[in-house]
Amino acid sequence: MRALAALSLLLIATVARAELPSASDDAISQALASGKPAVIDLGARYCIPCKKMAPILESLAAEYRGRANILFIDVNGNQAAAKRFRVQMIPTQIFFDARGKEVKRHMGFMDRADIVRELSVLGVR
Repeated sequence: MRALAALSLLLIATVARAELPSASDDAISQALASGKPAVIDLGARYCIPCKKMAPILESLAAEYRGRANILFIDVNGNQAAAKRFRVQMIPTQIFFDARGKEVKRHMGFMDRADIVRELSVLGVR
């Protein structure tokens, strides 16, 4: 029982520690004008599904560096972005093609395999 409790605490600490910084308006503009596909995840640091997505996004950002832009926006710190992207619930993932045009929107937790699949549809290898 103690081992299970220790493992649970370790997993919670790992999830809480892994997170992309919230993207600035300039970083968002640069990503959408970069000529590369992009994923923007809009959420909040306190949101449980957002916390579960944090390590996935962090891993994908490193894995796809130079091929796609993976960004996180904390809607509490950037309410203008939440309004700009018409966020109705968090988390919301928005996929953009290489021209910066929105091509897909998903609300709620999205697992790694589904994000990778959407990136593949956008031509990211």
